[in-house]
Amino acid sequence: MSGCPFHQTAATLPGDGTPLTPSPTIAAWREAAPAVPLEFDDGHVGLVVTRYDTARAVLSDPRFSQLPHRMPRGPAGSAAASGPAPAAAPAPAPPPLDDAARRSIDAANLLALDGDVHQRMRRGITARFSLRQVRSREPEVERRVARQLEHIRRLGGPVDLFTEYARPIAAQTHCSVVGLHEDLVPEFVAHFIEPSSTQAKFDCIRRAVDRRAADPGDDVITDLLASDFTRVETEGLVFQLLSAGHDSVAYLIATATVALLTHPEQLARLRDDPTRIASAIEEFMRTGAMFLTLFPRTATEDVELDDLVVPAGTTVSVSPVGANRDPRRYDDPESFDVDRDAFGHLGFGYGPHGCIGQQLARLEIRQALTQLLAGLPDLRLVDAEQLRPMPFANPVATYDAGAVVVAWGPKTDRPSISPSL
Repeated sequence: MSGCPFHQTAATLPGDGTPLTPSPTIAAWREAAPAVPLEFDDGHVGLVVTRYDTARAVLSDPRFSQLPHRMPRGPAGSAAASGPAPAAAPAPAPPPLDDAARRSIDAANLLALDGDVHQRMRRGITARFSLRQVRSREPEVERRVARQLEHIRRLGGPVDLFTEYARPIAAQTHCSVVGLHEDLVPEFVAHFIEPSSTQAKFDCIRRAVDRRAADPGDDVITDLLASDFTRVETEGLVFQLLSAGHDSVAYLIATATVALLTHPEQLARLRDDPTRIASAIEEFMRTGAMFLTLFPRTATEDVELDDLVVPAGTTVSVSPVGANRDPRRYDDPESFDVDRDAFGHLGFGYGPHGCIGQQLARLEIRQALTQLLAGLPDLRLVDAEQLRPMPFANPVATYDAGAVVVAWGPKTDRPSISPSL
């Protein structure tokens, strides 16, 4: 069949790239074909798409399902690699997941639902992430960022910008929008940022939902409790929201800072004209996308997309990293340019499963970077783990922000913070 790539040898995801400098393998795949064969961890041979137009077509086509959840095979040592992990001391067995939690996960797993069922679940939570709602939260986010900036000033440099600035901003804002009371933020961190069992996560969710039932607010949980969603569905949706989003925002704040501090001419242009920040954020998303591959889709029937034919049952992984640097879409795509019109990038995904919180993410990134650059005009990069290849952070293949150690003020002989933070 025309465009069928299955005569080629199946590849695995490359591990030699970094958030701002992708593996050259991605570009080679993009030039070879709209999609090339990719190994998945169950032995299935599917496809990886690295061209912009083909990626958008797959992400918007209802003939591609979120199920089954096949994860791409990555390099040894990464979270996306298959096979047994190195021998280690046995971990204690997690507590068993109760029946209501299991039903919640099945009912509201936005990454495993398609069609009308997915749309109903998604509509239940989108209102609080609308552009109008996000704009109303700007003063709150501005104050939160200012407090965190003062926090790192008190610490003095060098400091890990990711753990001390980016991650707290993202976590606190996330909790506020979802509806966790402020005193539950440490519990959120303990269960949704630090390692924890799924049962412990649901125990935390139930406390948060009970608190909001007694004390309604302007948040997602309050909306869900006032809707026709069942308690099981409500807890499932809150689980989905608390499990994702905050990590990508924190990653983007840290990675955008690395991009600017390693491109001084771009940093100078942004400092000279802070109104460039809106276009700069889109360029950060284009050049520093977190997802090497999005959650895969599987063709429910034979699908022909331009010159690509995907047989029914074939799993397809879309690579935002590849698509965002497609020269068919962007001129000089490997360059980082804060003046570029990068709108339309796939850093937030695309189609019915595109990122719900992308407007909130833009607000957080804008405030975090604007205040950081204005408040610490002599900010400099000491070291960043992400400048070197690291294992993927997730089986779906996402980059890790790593430690981003920064300093300001006069240079001294004071030792830098270890990048093992």
